Amino acid sequence: MHNTGYQVKKLVQLALPVLAAQVAQTMMGFIDTVMAGQVSPVDMAAVAVGTSLWLPTILLFAGIIMALPPLISHLHGAGEEGQIRPLVHQALYLALACSVLTMILLANAHWVLTRMELEPQLEALTVGYLDAILWGAPAFLLFQVLRSFTEGLSWTLPSMIIGFIGLAINVPANYIFINGHLGMPAMGGAGCGVATAIVFWGMALAMVIYLAFSGRFKDFELFKGFKGIDWSAQKTVVKLGLPVALAVFFEVTLFAFVAVMIAPLGSVVVAGHQVAANFSSIIFMLPLSIGIAVTIRVGYYLGRKQPEIAAMVAKVGLWLGVGVALATALLTVLARDWIANLYSNDAPVIALAVQLMFLCAFYQISDSIQVVSAAALRGYKDTVSILWIAFISYWGVGMTVGYVVGLTDWLVAPMGAHGFWIGFLSGLSFAALLLQIRLKQIQKRHATVAA
Repeated sequence: MHNTGYQVKKLVQLALPVLAAQVAQTMMGFIDTVMAGQVSPVDMAAVAVGTSLWLPTILLFAGIIMALPPLISHLHGAGEEGQIRPLVHQALYLALACSVLTMILLANAHWVLTRMELEPQLEALTVGYLDAILWGAPAFLLFQVLRSFTEGLSWTLPSMIIGFIGLAINVPANYIFINGHLGMPAMGGAGCGVATAIVFWGMALAMVIYLAFSGRFKDFELFKGFKGIDWSAQKTVVKLGLPVALAVFFEVTLFAFVAVMIAPLGSVVVAGHQVAANFSSIIFMLPLSIGIAVTIRVGYYLGRKQPEIAAMVAKVGLWLGVGVALATALLTVLARDWIANLYSNDAPVIALAVQLMFLCAFYQISDSIQVVSAAALRGYKDTVSILWIAFISYWGVGMTVGYVVGLTDWLVAPMGAHGFWIGFLSGLSFAALLLQIRLKQIQKRHATVAA
């Protein structure tokens, strides 16, 4: 039952619906950009600027909730299902508190936007977008909690189905609020914010209905027996989740900061970098999905007090991730001209993007190792190490190498965007190495305790 083939099958079964859900979410962002762009470039820019503020903010709080799947899978493996419902209830309280903070931060985003010195129309549209999307924050975070519940119990299919329901709501909602139909005002790019908030509420409601009526989860009676806030349980979730949230935040802000640093090099450099960065973020969904599956399975076997199988799952997940990364790296190298042409028809932008794609191919292998290793560590509930490794690797190594090679002549002639991609590669490779060392230490510790 616990051979390598079985573990590969289980990981793939868990990872594929997660991947489909991630694809649906990315498609929503793509559709927003395209539909706003049909109104005007300013509307398209408003969605881009608004997203650059909304996404890191919400991901910071959603990262805390990422503590739930390993906690739930651990309880599931240990046969302590009775403790799962109270834990989910506490996470729902936490999500509501986090959504209030998110809404306050986004409602005051104009303080940041005025310092960006945007043209008045762009600033007004961006504020409109953020003022609308912030109402979706409670639904987004509540959905993440309920999704973590099903995924922690090794059932990832609802996330996929509801992800596509969200996608189905997104297009008509955008059409109505961007262009002003069914008696609604034409809001342009800001209408994407209203549409996205509606999508989040639709997805949260769909998940509540599914969990309320699904036979699979009937025994949990998830929406009954709510008690007051348990500060001990809150502390457990935050203590495990906050380091994960900050690690994600460090990675997201690194990319955002690099985009700012290369801005003075001109629009061609920024556009070429953006093509490579966007493509790599799409590819990133593959190891991320495998990683989520690894977290769930590692937590489950640790709950069953089978650390040797948990270690085997981590190893299988790592090899699966590396295998997928080698395939996508080869695809990137062979198809880089074609991929760059999908994004732009500007010859200098395409030329730069094609060169960066080559670095992007190597980056995928390091990225896969670090993301699956970090996911395994989450399964072991060892998240503080992930935070420090992320900070040292991304900002200590990645940013330093990128800045020195990209913008100074201290070692070589300034390489511009190429230098920052060498920085990304250095940072991710360093993270992959440190995370692997840490994973081996933790596995040895668990094996010793079991013995």
